[in-house]
Amino acid sequence: MKKLLLVLSFLFVSLLARAQIVETLDFGPRGKLTLYLLGEWKVDSTNFARQGSMTISPTKESVNASCTLTVSFPEADRLETKARLKLKVEADAYNLAEGSVERKAVAREFNLSSGAMGFYCSFTDPDLRGQPSQKGNYKVTSIGKIKLAPDVLVDVQILADGFRDEAYQQLLGAIEGMEFRPGSGR
Repeated sequence: MKKLLLVLSFLFVSLLARAQIVETLDFGPRGKLTLYLLGEWKVDSTNFARQGSMTISPTKESVNASCTLTVSFPEADRLETKARLKLKVEADAYNLAEGSVERKAVAREFNLSSGAMGFYCSFTDPDLRGQPSQKGNYKVTSIGKIKLAPDVLVDVQILADGFRDEAYQQLLGAIEGMEFRPGSGR
């Protein structure tokens, strides 16, 4: 019985290891950001010398979701409090809110494990609600900002067919579970 449990435990751990993608972004002296993605995703990133982006897309053709992170390094910290960051996220989402089912940008706080602060607004496309899934046409959108450090800001966009869909939840989980390690430039 103990051998069977040991074998099952080993199989479970090995399956979990295969299902997780670890992506680390190196910002040089500003630090490193590590994301943990569960599921089947592919990651494409650009140079992070001054500003960079990462796009996360599904490997399965049947999954209709995407996530983009755009990292910038502001010289001045204008979002030093949670209240200012929340207001900035709501202001940036104003135009998107007008054409959505929600009609208003209401920022929710990211549940970040890294000690950073961030907010996002979520919207539903009224024209696609109730329609069958179409590749590249997303029924829901979440946009937001995460302040990792005074000079490291991440803009987040998650697109999917539903807020409760597995793909959306995996992307949101990767964002909320990311780890930031400040660099030697601090």
